[in-house]
Amino acid sequence: MKKYILNKNYWTPILFLGIMIFSMLFTACDNSDSSEGGGEITITKVFLEDVNSSVPDREVNFARLGQLLRIEGSGFRGLRKVYINGYSTYFNVVFVTDKSMVVSVSADTPILDADPSVRNTIRFANDNNETIYAFEIRSAKPAITSISNTLPNTGETITVYGSGLTEVSKVVFPGNIESTTGITSDEEGKSFTVVVPAGVSENGGSLFVQTSNGGVYSPAYFNFKKGVILDFDGNGTQGYWSTSTIPGMITPTDLGSAAIGQTNLSHGKYVPHRPDRIASIPAATARATEVWTAGTGVDNWRTQLTPYIPATTPLDKVAFQFDIYVPDAWKDSGYLKICTINNFNGGTWAGGVYNYIPWLIDGKSVAFQTTGWVTITIPFNKFYQWSKADFTFEAVLAYREAATYQNFGIWFENGDVKMKDVLGTDSTVEFASKATSVKVYTDNWRVVSLNTPVYDDFTN
Repeated sequence: MKKYILNKNYWTPILFLGIMIFSMLFTACDNSDSSEGGGEITITKVFLEDVNSSVPDREVNFARLGQLLRIEGSGFRGLRKVYINGYSTYFNVVFVTDKSMVVSVSADTPILDADPSVRNTIRFANDNNETIYAFEIRSAKPAITSISNTLPNTGETITVYGSGLTEVSKVVFPGNIESTTGITSDEEGKSFTVVVPAGVSENGGSLFVQTSNGGVYSPAYFNFKKGVILDFDGNGTQGYWSTSTIPGMITPTDLGSAAIGQTNLSHGKYVPHRPDRIASIPAATARATEVWTAGTGVDNWRTQLTPYIPATTPLDKVAFQFDIYVPDAWKDSGYLKICTINNFNGGTWAGGVYNYIPWLIDGKSVAFQTTGWVTITIPFNKFYQWSKADFTFEAVLAYREAATYQNFGIWFENGDVKMKDVLGTDSTVEFASKATSVKVYTDNWRVVSLNTPVYDDFTN
């Protein structure tokens, strides 16, 4: 006998719609409309209809573009027009009774561009009457994609990038340090700037940002000093060995300490990846310069990091971060090879490494330059060893612990760049290496969490 299986996910929206229609038909029995052109219109409640929510019929005081609303009141029979933020909005008369109606907030509804006199209003009109109901209309949920510097000095200005970041009114830093001044929002909502206040917790965490579109959190990587593995100022230990056999080995005497950068300045000591004693790096030089942590017997990522980033954390939620300063244009040649252990050769595009080539954009050489120190974030699932499948942070910890030389390091490689290596697919495009004297500085090497708290419009 043929069996039929009821799919709850399929029937839930249909059942919900049926209940909503039945409710509207029931309210239609009490029709107090006394004129052909429509009577007085009143609004009592607005509900958000969302079958995917734990509360599919929720009373609300705001809505976002594209959301479906059920409006309760009276006098809807004979309704001719609905204007949301001044925009004439389509509604289906089938879903209109005297006491209830359904309308979807069009994606074309203006938000910031709405005339101030009609912004955050819904106007209902029939032939004889109209009413204006104050109701907040928001764009899509805001999102944060990156922060210009996640380990800035107090008093410095940072830029937060994303979408929907309009009219930012408040930023809460780790340690519950609020800032409501010194904030400048981009009109398109793609970024805003804020001055970093004093007292931000060194335990780090997420930024919370309040916008006209609601609240949003950043990933939990801001000011996370517990994750620093080497900052050349006492956190972490630098490892180095004979410069007579490895001329490019960077030792403590090569480190810089003079304040450099604009807007975001250096923190104490930092590493120049072409120290002053090296005037130029020739083409086709594999390990031109290199700098390492102390490694085996000294570095212990499991002890240091897992209290904050559990070993079970998916690897796309764990990243290596560092700050970089490139005062002059960098293009055409040279890149940083980031190594989770010390066991690689020049030209490597496999294993626990990642080749950072900031000047290579969409297959073209584009000058990379910074006016100050900026933060680079590389999730560990981008490292070649863990890029082909799903892993947890345990995979990185175990990989390092099994290595003979557990030094974490960065070396400057001035080799040819082949797009087939970059893309992992066939390509004949190649950038031949050239001699370079580019200045590249890094600092504050750290491992951070990319976990992002979820902001719920109705529970926060």
